[in-house]
Amino acid sequence: MIRLVGWSALSAALAAVAASCIGAPPRANERIPQVKYKYYRLANGLRVILSQDRTAPIVAVSVTYDVGSRNERPGRTGFAHLFEHMMFQGSQNVGKGEHMMLIQDNGGTLNGSTSTDRTDYFETVPANQLDLALFLEADRMRSLDISQANLDNQRSVVQEERRQSYDNQPYGAMREALSELAYTKFPYRHSTIGSMEDLNAATLDDVREFFRTYYAPNNAALAVVGDFNETEARKKIERYFGDIPRGTPPQAVDADEPRNTGEQRKNMTDPLARMTRYEAAYRTVPGTDPDADALGMLGTILSRGRTSRLSRAITEKRLAVNVMAGGFPSRGPGLFSFSATLTPGADIKALEKALEDQIADVQANGVTDDEVAKAKAQARAAALGAGGGRGRRGGGGGFGLTSVQGRANALSQNAVYYDDPGRMNTALARAEAVTAADIRRVARKYLVKENRVVVICEPEEMPDDMFGSPYTPAEGR
Repeated sequence: MIRLVGWSALSAALAAVAASCIGAPPRANERIPQVKYKYYRLANGLRVILSQDRTAPIVAVSVTYDVGSRNERPGRTGFAHLFEHMMFQGSQNVGKGEHMMLIQDNGGTLNGSTSTDRTDYFETVPANQLDLALFLEADRMRSLDISQANLDNQRSVVQEERRQSYDNQPYGAMREALSELAYTKFPYRHSTIGSMEDLNAATLDDVREFFRTYYAPNNAALAVVGDFNETEARKKIERYFGDIPRGTPPQAVDADEPRNTGEQRKNMTDPLARMTRYEAAYRTVPGTDPDADALGMLGTILSRGRTSRLSRAITEKRLAVNVMAGGFPSRGPGLFSFSATLTPGADIKALEKALEDQIADVQANGVTDDEVAKAKAQARAAALGAGGGRGRRGGGGGFGLTSVQGRANALSQNAVYYDDPGRMNTALARAEAVTAADIRRVARKYLVKENRVVVICEPEEMPDDMFGSPYTPAEGR
C-alpha cells in the first residue's frame, strides 16, 4: 500500500515554515514532505501517475501535453495557445461547451494553460466523478472537433486576447522586444500568444496536422491525485485511454543558444504608457541546471519583500514606483530579468546605475547568512502553499503541495519535462542546499554586462491639439 503525506504532515511543515520566518530554526529531524506515487505507461505511450490521498473525497486529474510555443515554427506561431481554446469546443461524444458544463454541474472545477514549454488541462471533481473527468479528457484527446467554424471562432477569441494583453496594454510590446533581443533561436524568441498575421494565415489543414502531431497519448502525461482505489483507477484509465492510437514522435526542439558576446539595447515608445519602464535580462540556464536554484534564491534576496535590497535602494529612494528581479525555470535557456517603472521625473541612468551597484555588491561581497535563511523560508512557504489559479476557465490549482490539483499538475508536468514525476519532491532539498557562495558565484557568472539586453519604453508624446483647442470660457458668463 502507498503511504501518502496527509494534511497533518503538511500542516506541521507549514507551521515549521512560519516558525522559521520569525526566527525559530527548524527542527533537525524535520522532514520535507514527499508526494508518493506510482508511475507507468500504457501500451500507446501515455505516461500515467497515480497518487492516492484519502484526506477528502475529491480527485484531481491533470493532462500535460509536451507542446508549447517552443514547438512552433516561423510563420505558424500561436498554435499551442490556440489549441488551449480549441480543446473546449467539443469532441466526438461531447458537444461544444459541454466539457465545462458537465464538470461544473457535478461540483467540479476545471482549467487549462499554455506556456513556452507545455500545455495542460486539469479538473478537480468529487471522488465519485473520476469516470467523468477521465472520459472527457480521453474523448478530446481521441476526437477533437476541429472544424472551420470552431477554428474561426477561437482564432477571433485569441486575437482579441492578444489585443487586450499585448497590443492595447501599456508596455505590452516590451515582453516581445526583450525576448527578441535575448534569444537568437526561434523556440524562445517569439511570444506564446503568437502574431496576428500567423493566426490569420492558419488553415484547417495546419491545425489538424498540429493536433495529430502533438495531441497523441505518447506525447502526454496523465496524473490522478486524490481519493480513489488504485486497481479500479488503472482499469478506468485503460478503458478510456488505452485504445487511442499512438502518434509519430514530434521532432526534438533545438533551443541551445550561443554565448552572448555583447550588450544589446532597444529604445521604444508607447502611446498607452504614462511612465517610463526599464527592463533588462541576462541569459542563464535551463531549470535542470544546478545554478538555476541559486539564481532563484538571488532573485528572492534582491527583490522579494519591502525589506529586500532593491526595495531599499530603488523604491525607497523614489527612483521607481516598483522593481522586480528574478526569473522562472524553463526547459531551455532561462532569463534573469530586472523590471522597474520609473517615478515621474526620475533619471533612467540613475536607476540603471542603482541596479548595477546592487549587482556589483553581491558579486564583490556576497549575501548574508540571514538573507539566505530568509530566502529559503520563503521558498518552503511557496512550495507548500496551496497555490493560485491558472489559465482562464473555472478556477484551478497552482503547484502547492497542499492542493491535490497542484500535486497533479506538478506530477504530470515533471513526467513530460524530465520523465521523472518525483522531481517535485527534490525541489525543496535543492533549495536548502544553496549556499551564500553559490549565490555570489552565479551573480558573477551570469549578471555581466556583455550578457545583458535592455529595453527602455517611454511614453509617446501627445500632440498639443490631440484633444482639440483648449476650452476658453466665453466672456461675460
